[in-house]
Amino acid sequence: MLCVLSACSCVSITEFHKKWYRDYKSLEYVHTYIQWLFPLQEPGVNYEASTLTTEEITDFLNHSIAKKNLLKSYKLMLDFYGIVLCDEKTGKVKKAEHWEERFDNLNSHTHNSLRITRILKCLGNLGYRHYQAPLVRFFLEETLVNGQLPNIRDSVLSYFMFAVLDKKKRRGLIKYAYLNYEPKDEFVWCPKKIQKLWSMQPKAAKEEAADSLESQEDTVISDSEAQEEENLSADESCNNAEYESREGEETFSHNED
Repeated sequence: MLCVLSACSCVSITEFHKKWYRDYKSLEYVHTYIQWLFPLQEPGVNYEASTLTTEEITDFLNHSIAKKNLLKSYKLMLDFYGIVLCDEKTGKVKKAEHWEERFDNLNSHTHNSLRITRILKCLGNLGYRHYQAPLVRFFLEETLVNGQLPNIRDSVLSYFMFAVLDKKKRRGLIKYAYLNYEPKDEFVWCPKKIQKLWSMQPKAAKEEAADSLESQEDTVISDSEAQEEENLSADESCNNAEYESREGEETFSHNED
């Protein structure tokens, strides 16, 4: 049961999916359901939502109905943000028909960045790790290339990217972000020497890297870049530590998630 409002307002996950789908007002202003839909191993502000245990994660991964319900919850929240899952196999997403209205809401209610971070981390822990990179790639393109959602751009770079568990895909996302970020000298999400290597690549190689990332393939890196992998990984570890610390602080400052 999901206690979405209080201990006296519990509904089944099936009922929630049915009644709350496209109830955008409730999804925006009720702040307790997200912990139930997307549980984590770390505590949130909702004291009634228990943290996941290792045993529960194992049980969840072996429970097909539980995984289907998580997928439904993911689709429900994507719709809330004006996004649609267009390929359940790869996790590729695209703008929904009503994206403009929902983007306006997301851009003006930036606490949703915390919710999206939680969703990304939950996907990574509960069997949908391959969904992480496509969603982050979508937000990078919308913020850095299309100029949408300016108020959540920093969250996309500082939090969403580093929630991706697959290291190769995360490196590809960081590279994509750098190649589309302006001004380049203000990019702080990987070492300057890695940025220099990327900047020296011919235009064709940059376009190939972007294309391979868009199709969800591993980004091809040169021998010189490979030699810098340890430095980049170390920098990612620092970013992850900062990300977890700041996420905790922001979670409690917003009093949700």
